[in-house]
Amino acid sequence: MSHRSKKPSVRRAALLGAGALLATALAVPVARAGTALEGCAAADAAIYQAPANVTAAPGTVLACRQVDALPLVGDDTPMTAWKVQYASTDGRGRPVAVSGTVVVPRAAWTGPGERPLVAFAPGTLGIGPQCAFSKQLAGEYQDAYEGGNIAALLRAGYAVAATDGAGYLDGQVHPYVSGADAGHAVLDIARAAPKVPGSGLSAAARVGLWGYSEGGAGSLWAAQLARSYAPGLNVVGVASGGVPGDLKVVAKSLDGGAFAGFLLDAVIGMATTNPEMPFDELLNDEGRTAVRDAKTLCLVGTLARFVGGRTENYTKDKLTLDQIFALRGPDGTTWGQIVDRNKLGAGVGPAGSGARYEIRFPVLQYRGLLDEVIPSETEEATRQAYCSARIPTQWNTYLGDHMLGDFQAVDDVVKWLGDRFAGKPMPGNC
Repeated sequence: MSHRSKKPSVRRAALLGAGALLATALAVPVARAGTALEGCAAADAAIYQAPANVTAAPGTVLACRQVDALPLVGDDTPMTAWKVQYASTDGRGRPVAVSGTVVVPRAAWTGPGERPLVAFAPGTLGIGPQCAFSKQLAGEYQDAYEGGNIAALLRAGYAVAATDGAGYLDGQVHPYVSGADAGHAVLDIARAAPKVPGSGLSAAARVGLWGYSEGGAGSLWAAQLARSYAPGLNVVGVASGGVPGDLKVVAKSLDGGAFAGFLLDAVIGMATTNPEMPFDELLNDEGRTAVRDAKTLCLVGTLARFVGGRTENYTKDKLTLDQIFALRGPDGTTWGQIVDRNKLGAGVGPAGSGARYEIRFPVLQYRGLLDEVIPSETEEATRQAYCSARIPTQWNTYLGDHMLGDFQAVDDVVKWLGDRFAGKPMPGNC
């Protein structure tokens, strides 16, 4: 167990302060199955233009462009970076395109085997199109806070494939907290990274998964889906922090509080993934305005705009969360059942167990002891579910709140991933 307090950088401190205040020219044609991508010369707009249809296999690079710098990451480590659009699968099994960033240190890899790759899922950024992590890394908008996480991985010599997550292409809506959408996007950018021309990465490289908060859920969903969805990836470990494992528990904690904007984003995300379910018809004028505004805002704007917002105030019949969970769709499925499908730790088991989600590599879960966003009961329950399933699990805690917990864990996570890349045993501390 670790109780470490690391002094944040100037950039991190500034972001924490903001959070406290609530805070087609040249383009590459879309790649099709069986075709080769010729260089990375797509226009920036092409990265975010959704194809009319996606026929390529998941993990195929559809378009890419090299970017000159990643201001959010900094320039401590010489690197080469690309924005990418790649083929993936949504939460209902349909082909989609997703955007993200691939970054490779310029220094030669001196460790054993191929250079390792970390598939990174960012924490909550908001669902406005300008919030995409790839745009923020490239300095086109400033609201993200995990550039330091990427920098730490690059300093260790690891390549990084950071997904934006689904729904950040033009005209789309991010399916916030949809587990399968997130897990697929993480795994597919790991498959896509070696296919980026000039990356020098190997499809046989050891892969680590990492994310915190929304990214913690996304990375853990990637871990649960890896064996069935991407069996060819050589995943050797997953690090997931601040995990909102049970969305019902999280929703009830957020409703009416300082972080109610996260709940609204989650409701919009669930409605986006499940359009057949009752949603628009439930909203009153205030609710329709709230949804419209949320679709334009990033992290700080979302928190500031919706502080104290309650579900009842957005619905015609003053519906509580429990009443909404009981509502049924056309086939009789309730909203509550859909939310429960995204519960982490259910149906997990170790290699050879025959569990729905077999996890064949070690797991690191961690949290801030003063986390004011994700209730401790759900973080502890997700950890216990993994321990009970006999999955090798390391559990770390830090003397920080939700935001600081992310920053305080960085060095430990990078070392832990390094140990997995080196093949060191990890008995866990269940």
